[in-house]
Amino acid sequence: MSPTSASHVNTAQGAAPAPAPPRLLDSLRHAVRVRHYSIRTEDTYVDWVRRFILFHGKRHPRDLDGAEVAAFLTHLAVERGVAPSTQNQAKSALLFLYREVLQIELPWLDEVIAAKVQRRLPVVLTPSEARALLQQLSGTMGLVCSLLYGTGMRVLEGLRLRVKDIGFEGREIVVRDGKGGKDRVTVLPENLILPLQQQLSSARALHDKDLQEGLGRVWLPDALSLKYPGAARTWGWQWVFPSAVRSADPRSGVVRRHHLNETSVQKAVAGAARRAGIVKPCSPHTLRHSFATHLLQAGYDIRTVQELLGHSDVSTTMIYTHALNRGGRGVPSPFDQI
Repeated sequence: MSPTSASHVNTAQGAAPAPAPPRLLDSLRHAVRVRHYSIRTEDTYVDWVRRFILFHGKRHPRDLDGAEVAAFLTHLAVERGVAPSTQNQAKSALLFLYREVLQIELPWLDEVIAAKVQRRLPVVLTPSEARALLQQLSGTMGLVCSLLYGTGMRVLEGLRLRVKDIGFEGREIVVRDGKGGKDRVTVLPENLILPLQQQLSSARALHDKDLQEGLGRVWLPDALSLKYPGAARTWGWQWVFPSAVRSADPRSGVVRRHHLNETSVQKAVAGAARRAGIVKPCSPHTLRHSFATHLLQAGYDIRTVQELLGHSDVSTTMIYTHALNRGGRGVPSPFDQI
C-alpha cells in the first residue's frame, strides 16, 4: 500500500487527532500538586495568574515581560491599595508560573521590586480580655478557641488536629505539618482534657455512623492512602473537629467528611469580641499572639515560647517582647509627676 493510500485509510477510519495541549491554569495546578503544595496555595496561585492575564487583556504570559509584571504589581499597590504581603504573594505566584510552568528563566523577574513588609506589633488581648472573649463562646467553637489560646496553635493547625496527635497522658499535642511543613509539640492545657475527651466521643459517634453507611474515609497527606489503604478509615486518623456535613474533595472529587471550616471560627471570634465589648480587632490568630505574650509575662524563657509556636528564628518570637512593656515602654509620663 502506498503512503498516500495509507494516509487515506487512516483518515477514513477516523484516526484520533493529537491531544490538545493542557490549558495554562491546568498546567499551573499540576505543577503545584507535583510539589505537594497545599490546596490553599494552589487556589491562590491560580487566582493571581488569572488576574494577571485579565489585567493585560487576556494576553498569554509568554508574550509579556518585566514591564507588564511590574505594571501589574504597581497596580495592586497604587490603585488597589493591597498590603505589601499581598503584593509579594502575587509576585511569588508569577515567579512560579514563569519558572516552573512555562520553564522560562527570566532575569528581569528577580529584579522586579518586592514590597517592603512593614513589621507591626501584634494585637494582644490582656488576660481579662481573653477570659471575657472565651466566656462569650460555647460548644465546639468555644472549645476550638480555648484550644487556640491554650496551645498557641494557628487556626488551621487546630482544625486539622487528628485524634492520634493528642497525648492525654503526656499532656501534649503534636502539631503536624505546620507552617513550613514542620512538626512540633505544644502543651495540652489541663483544663481542656475533659472537654476534649467529650469532643472525641461526639466525633467517634459521627465516625461510626459514617462507617455504617460505607463511608468514614478521611483525607490523608501525600501517598499515605496508597501505602496504608486501611488507614483512612481508622479512628486515630480522624479529625478531632469534623464537619457536620460531608463534602466533595476539591481535587479528587471524593465525598467525605472534612474538618470544620476556618471561616466559622473567624466569625465566632469576631462575634464573641463584639459581645464582650472588646474594641481591639480580634481574630483566631489574636489568641495565638496572646498565648505567646502571656507566657512571656509569666516568666517563661523566650526559647521555650519559640519552640511552642514553631518559629524557625527567635527574632520572630522577639516581637512579643514589645507587648510586655507597661505604658510607653515602662517609662512614666512627666505629666503624672505634676
